Amino acid sequence: MDTRVAVLGIIVENPESVEALNAIAHEYRDVILGRMGIPYRQRGMNIVSLAVDAPTAVINAISGKIGRLDGVTVKTAIHAENLTK
Repeated sequence: MDTRVAVLGIIVENPESVEALNAIAHEYRDVILGRMGIPYRQRGMNIVSLAVDAPTAVINAISGKIGRLDGVTVKTAIHAENLTK
């Protein structure tokens, strides 16, 4: 199966969306390599990054689900080279 390594940069401005974000991360836990979350209290937001290794369709699905959450912005950087698992 061809996969790609990607990083999802996530800004959470609505604290009510954190639970849904965590549920999405749990749903895709098998492809998540690592997760880092930084509370930025001075600005009332959380900054989250997810490193993943998955097929492009799965990366797009994760990003799409996260991007539909209220008060959440996501940007994805995908490594250009396919990898084989």
